[in-house]
Amino acid sequence: MDLDAYSAAHRAEWDRLAELGTQRRLSGAQADELIERYQSGATQLSAIKSTAGSTLEGDRLSVALSRARLRFTGASANVVSQIPSFFVLQLPAALYRLRWLTLAVAVVTIVVAGLYGFWISGNPEALAAVGSDAELQKLVNEDFVNYYSENPAASFTGLVWTNNAWIAAQAIAFGILGVYVPYIVLQNAQNVGITAAVMFAYGKGDVFFLYIAPHGMLELTAIFVAAAGGLRIFWAWIAPGARTRAQALAEDARALSTVAIGLVFVLFVSGVIEGFVTPAPWPWPVKIGIGAAALLAFLAYMLVLGRRAVRAGETGDLAEFEAGSTRIYAA
Repeated sequence: MDLDAYSAAHRAEWDRLAELGTQRRLSGAQADELIERYQSGATQLSAIKSTAGSTLEGDRLSVALSRARLRFTGASANVVSQIPSFFVLQLPAALYRLRWLTLAVAVVTIVVAGLYGFWISGNPEALAAVGSDAELQKLVNEDFVNYYSENPAASFTGLVWTNNAWIAAQAIAFGILGVYVPYIVLQNAQNVGITAAVMFAYGKGDVFFLYIAPHGMLELTAIFVAAAGGLRIFWAWIAPGARTRAQALAEDARALSTVAIGLVFVLFVSGVIEGFVTPAPWPWPVKIGIGAAALLAFLAYMLVLGRRAVRAGETGDLAEFEAGSTRIYAA
């Protein structure tokens, strides 16, 4: 797309949309025109973003659309009525926009954890630095497995849920610092790698994977998403594009607040699996199958539903939920 030519062709339409969006009073014909131009503008903004990404022209059109939308939707006082829109549009769209960063964080975590695992399991001196033989024997034969069943399932679920949700919230909130997210990612990878190394060194590698897999697939993915959100905020500060840094931070932070809220629910599901499924006396294929099903459901929500929401013009901005916005799409 030639953005300059496209903008010139539709400039008059966008100016008229902006004019109608700022008028204090609208006649019936003007209100109908506002809705028609809003529908056209939303389609044109989607075309600009899909081909050119974030641009100054797109940002201006987005502002005009936001003003127009508030004219014919207003602000709803009933937040409950906006919950379906949040879960069907805003949240999956915000998650979808983080897909590649999430994959990058996952790859880095796996690589770092693997390197730690291979190094420590094959190096007696490094293994001895982790703990004495008696301490490691106790970890392998008692502590690792007992961790999942030493507390009542309900209280354990609440404990891991709040802990993981706090870590995810920190990753997003402090992402702007630049160093906090890499620190969390590397620390998490280090802990996984060291634990795996100890378990494998004492011949309990299968136990490690069997107890980690049911809840870990969804739990780790949620942490990867949170880390990706933090990195996205940092990148908005470093490379804001056509936006000012303040504008880029505000817009991306609002969208990623959506992610933080959504991950609370995702981590609750992983916490339930960790508290009730992982220690349950069920066949391992059943327990791992439950974890895999939960992960696949989340990925479908993030990638399939998220892709549809983004294609429909959804930004994932929490401000739209707070304003009680309602989208209108052309037939």
